[in-house]
Amino acid sequence: MERIIGIDFGRKRIGVAVSDPLRIFASPVETVPSAKIIEYLQKYAQTETIVRFVVGYPVNMDGRPSEAAADVDRFLPRLKKSFPGVPVTLEDERFTSVLAHRAMIEGGMKYKDRRDKNSVDKISAAIILQGFLDRNKRENV
Repeated sequence: MERIIGIDFGRKRIGVAVSDPLRIFASPVETVPSAKIIEYLQKYAQTETIVRFVVGYPVNMDGRPSEAAADVDRFLPRLKKSFPGVPVTLEDERFTSVLAHRAMIEGGMKYKDRRDKNSVDKISAAIILQGFLDRNKRENV
């Protein structure tokens, strides 16, 4: 089945989310050590067809790339080389961590569990991907 992958990139950990086959919903899947992300995605691609990557791109409030954007910029060539022909879309990731924490609270997650950065990263990836899916549904792209 065709899937879109959402990525919340971090130096240590990367949150991963996937779309449903109809590209309506994004679901958090995993948090992967940054050094292992390409290997993880290649293994995932053995069972599912990846049709696009949506990568969170860190920007400041004024819309300019933040310092962390340099890390994403170094990651993108590796991703594109490993998955030639799969388009990559950059998605503004401002406030995704805040939204992830809010979603965990509203979902009834216990305080101790909300402190787990792995949960925040994969939920942030789902928020990044869901923003892309929602916008493209409205734009009929």
